[in-house]
Amino acid sequence: MGVMTKFRDNTGIILWILIGSFGLLWVIMDVYDPNVATMGPRDLGEVNGEPISLDEYNSRVTYYTNAYSQQSGAAMTPEIRAIYENQVWDELVSAKLLEQKMDELGITVTDSELLGMAYGDNPDPLIMQYFSRPDGTVDRFAIQNVLTDPTYSQEAMAIEVQLRQKRRQEKLSNFITAGLQVTDQQVIEEFNKRNSFASISYIRFPYNEVTDNEIEITDADIRAYYNENKELFKTEESYRAQFVTFSTLPTAQDSATIREELEELRQDFASAENDSLFLVRNQSTTRYNNVFVDKDEIREDYAPVLDVEEGEVTAIINLGASAAIIKNVEENSNEIKFAVMSLAFEALPATIDDAFEAADEFLYFAEESSFEEEANRSGLLIQEAFATKGNTFVSGVGSSQQVLSFLETSDEGDISDPIELATQFVVIRLTEVNEAGHRPMDEVRAQIETQVKNEKRKSITVEKVQNMIAANGDLESLSAAAEKDIQNVDGLAASAMVLTGAGREPKVIGSVFAMQENELSPAIEGVNGAYVVFVNSITEPAPNTLDDATASSIRTELEQQINQKYLAVWLDQLKNEADIVDNRSRLLR
Repeated sequence: MGVMTKFRDNTGIILWILIGSFGLLWVIMDVYDPNVATMGPRDLGEVNGEPISLDEYNSRVTYYTNAYSQQSGAAMTPEIRAIYENQVWDELVSAKLLEQKMDELGITVTDSELLGMAYGDNPDPLIMQYFSRPDGTVDRFAIQNVLTDPTYSQEAMAIEVQLRQKRRQEKLSNFITAGLQVTDQQVIEEFNKRNSFASISYIRFPYNEVTDNEIEITDADIRAYYNENKELFKTEESYRAQFVTFSTLPTAQDSATIREELEELRQDFASAENDSLFLVRNQSTTRYNNVFVDKDEIREDYAPVLDVEEGEVTAIINLGASAAIIKNVEENSNEIKFAVMSLAFEALPATIDDAFEAADEFLYFAEESSFEEEANRSGLLIQEAFATKGNTFVSGVGSSQQVLSFLETSDEGDISDPIELATQFVVIRLTEVNEAGHRPMDEVRAQIETQVKNEKRKSITVEKVQNMIAANGDLESLSAAAEKDIQNVDGLAASAMVLTGAGREPKVIGSVFAMQENELSPAIEGVNGAYVVFVNSITEPAPNTLDDATASSIRTELEQQINQKYLAVWLDQLKNEADIVDNRSRLLR
């Protein structure tokens, strides 16, 4: 449009030339842009009609990218970036929904509230984070300086926005969870659970001791189980796809180049005065370790360092995934200090570029002709992939958010751009989309038969054990009659999930603490077997041992747990009811 502006700003000869030669075309192009009809959406998406801009999305992705690089010291891989991009989208959608809900409810933050958060007796944790002294106290002079000095106007505005947003969200959270309360009885029960212990003896009767010959399964059993447990056979939207791969593993030439780089470093390594700095500057994959090692304990890969004198460097050593040269730094009797300069065998940029170009060329011709024809012409093996909506594991490919995102946002027949994975580029063609639903009974009949067998094994075992208890009044007699050992457990916590000698059995443990001392249980249906338990003793805390501080701490923990669960469910429901438009597949691909 800059060129067009210049043309409009000039009259006379230029204007007459334009009118005389291309006048009609320029007028049409200036009034009507043919790309407007096909350019697609301008925003990344919408939440109930409110746009999510591409700028705010990119800004947040950039923030995460920079934070990742600072924390890890490495650049994001395409796969990690895809995970963060998906996270950013979810965060932006949630933020829009929360903002809309707060506006709907009229939740605001007054100036006096804001001043209290900054200057009050108990400043907001955000203020403490920014303005705390080394001793943990708040620096009120620094607060005053930043919030009132025009020099810090941008910083002050940023802090104000954060404080207002934080308080608004706190008010919304309090509004939503206002009816959720932790009672005194719940606090007492939790305290008792954490401080109750039992000493028990038990006998375990595994379900797998019931043979198939003892079990009879009818069509009615299978049909009844399917109808009663239909949700177990609910399937998410799923995808089938074809894909071809282009390796980005290091070539022989790459490995040779890496060895050449090490060879060129040998002389400089030998003369380096600061070995640690040398390794850092040359990006060694092995860190400097400034310690003496017993010569007899040196690993076989590093043994060549014993054959060189102090200050000398070994020839190139192959360490499998990397190559290295090792410097004999210092020897002391039977000990040696050495430094390892290593470089991983990685594909060089040219190799990766070649793989991408091959993948991109395949994509071009696959779209021009067909996926199968181009694969056959190129001598590429077509592989099959299967994925389920929301699950990043893709059979045939492995875990990949990038691949899943393509499958979830594409139509049957679409072909992906080259997707970079850890050791290869893949080009994928979506061949089939299966809608969510329930799998037919005939399709899951074998699975149902297994479940019905397991249920019958449980009921048969429990019935047998219950009959044996009736004939044997104590645990010792039951042990002799069943020819099973008695297991003893001391110090079993009421909060435990694992029963010593039996595995994860929360129902059995819960039953124990519902019993009295010297009581024999009926047959208890556990996860992997039926149990008969005798309670030797139970130790519970005295009522007066629950002090106010402990009660307050437990109440806070329980409230946080309940609130978090409720808010997560509430937000999911809000998303399900919202009108969310997702244009990522059109703008970002």
